[in-house]
Amino acid sequence: MARVMVVDDHPMWREGVARDLTEAGHQVVATSGEGRQAVRVAAAARPDVVVLDLQLPDISGVEVIRGLRAALPEVRVLMLSASGEAQGVLDAVKAGATGYLVKSAAPAEFLDAVRRTAAGEPVFTPGLAGLVLGEYRRLAAEPGGATPAGTGPRGGDGAAPRLTDRETEVLRLVAKGMSYKQIAERLGLSHRTVQNHVQNTLGKLQLHNRVELTRYAIERGLDD
Repeated sequence: MARVMVVDDHPMWREGVARDLTEAGHQVVATSGEGRQAVRVAAAARPDVVVLDLQLPDISGVEVIRGLRAALPEVRVLMLSASGEAQGVLDAVKAGATGYLVKSAAPAEFLDAVRRTAAGEPVFTPGLAGLVLGEYRRLAAEPGGATPAGTGPRGGDGAAPRLTDRETEVLRLVAKGMSYKQIAERLGLSHRTVQNHVQNTLGKLQLHNRVELTRYAIERGLDD
């Protein structure tokens, strides 16, 4: 179960989401209706996952993501928005959101998304995952296309860290947008083993989440 913070400017919605999370066994460590306050509170509450609305009264959800990532580099952000507009989705992911779900999602879908986000899996409303992967492929194809600041792999001698054959195999499937469960079934591994391979790869490449990992793999042609 995860430590979760809920950020939404509609009190009834915010309280309802917090209640659903608590009833599902998660620990709601904080709630907020404003972006700047959310960043300050998160720094003290230290949630594992922040459920964040895109539209807030003071600053945008994208700005909140940047503030959260600066204060808590390991935090995972699940956008929960009424809008599924493409530019908003891409801006959120580029800023560091782990996933994006529209508010029309069923409660069970939302709770599953929180669980998967806490585990480091990118979670998107159907149709949005393809949008994000397509944008990453477009950026990777551009001359000089680079990963976002602070997300590139770093080695002491400047060389890319060495991955095992199995880690590379898992990385290829991550780049195709497959879930941990799908990868486990494809390779005949347990869900936990796949998750461990992904975490090891993230550590070696000094990346923060599967979204950044996917971008890294696509830039190197591993999604072919």
